[in-house]
Amino acid sequence: MPSSVQLIRASTLSDVAEYAYAATAPRDARLIFLAGSCPLDQAGKTVAVGNYAGQAAACTETMRRALAAAGATIEDVIRTRVLGASSTQADLVAAWEVVRDAFGDHDVPSTLMGVTVLGYDDQLVELEAVAAVVD
Repeated sequence: MPSSVQLIRASTLSDVAEYAYAATAPRDARLIFLAGSCPLDQAGKTVAVGNYAGQAAACTETMRRALAAAGATIEDVIRTRVLGASSTQADLVAAWEVVRDAFGDHDVPSTLMGVTVLGYDDQLVELEAVAAVVD
């Protein structure tokens, strides 16, 4: 089933950004606001310690599972925010590239942010998402 999310490209803006500049959902869409997806295993331990890309992959998998529990898929995501506990651009880009690749052609509007610290021991990455589905 195709997504109800419509990605909007702006030809008057730079094409350097690796995502759509805006997205919309139909008026009757049910919005799903996910908690930040963290790189935790089922026991609550942080995985891929010291590895931005590894933690981003874990966060993406956590997000997919949360979406499934809410009756949605990654194609229903309308916006993301990727948080990286670093002031080094290369660390943030390492996390971003994993998230970008996970979304493929469904390149939703996104924000990449460096933060000073995240909530769990050894946590370097967190992924926030909002999805929209029509039931």
